[in-house]
Amino acid sequence: MESLLSLHLMIGMIFNLARRTYQSFSDEELVVAFKERADKRILAELYSRYGHLVMGCCLKYLKQFENAEDTTMRVFTDLETKLIRHSIQHFKSWLYQVTKNECLQQLRKGKNTAFGTTDNVEGLESGQDYQENEELLHVEFRLEKLAEGLAQLKDEQRTCVELFYLQQKSYAEISEELNLPLNTVKSAIQNGKRNLKIWIEKHEK
Repeated sequence: MESLLSLHLMIGMIFNLARRTYQSFSDEELVVAFKERADKRILAELYSRYGHLVMGCCLKYLKQFENAEDTTMRVFTDLETKLIRHSIQHFKSWLYQVTKNECLQQLRKGKNTAFGTTDNVEGLESGQDYQENEELLHVEFRLEKLAEGLAQLKDEQRTCVELFYLQQKSYAEISEELNLPLNTVKSAIQNGKRNLKIWIEKHEK
């Protein structure tokens, strides 16, 4: 848990700098750059792009928010060694498979009883449950659009929305953390939520 907390704190500290440095890189270029430099800011950039998708996949399989959050952080913690060790052609699909395997491994160990028996886990792994997989693809699509939409918001709106909805912080906590008036925080969240909804509806057709 200490390593997960360390990664979480590291991401928070270098998030903005990482986006400025590596935002123009493709996924494949980020993988190559990490193999060459082992720059942890690259992990932060990958988290900013795909943290929502990984979390969505974990929620779909594990059902419980706390388990999903811990698994999401574990997946990104393990990237530090896996990116160097593996040959990766298509990062997004590879990351999805890594996340799925991590969730299935936890289910087999009996850490989560949402599916009841291992037969259900095997069904998911072999693709027998077509409806479940279709729903997962829909969730991934929505989460991908959410991540893209968040990036389009003004900095203040994006930060407040992420802190409120993703980190589940209160208005008062956000106000104190960002040194902003409480009304400014509320306005930023309301406007950000509205602008995000408009952007998603416009681009998901």
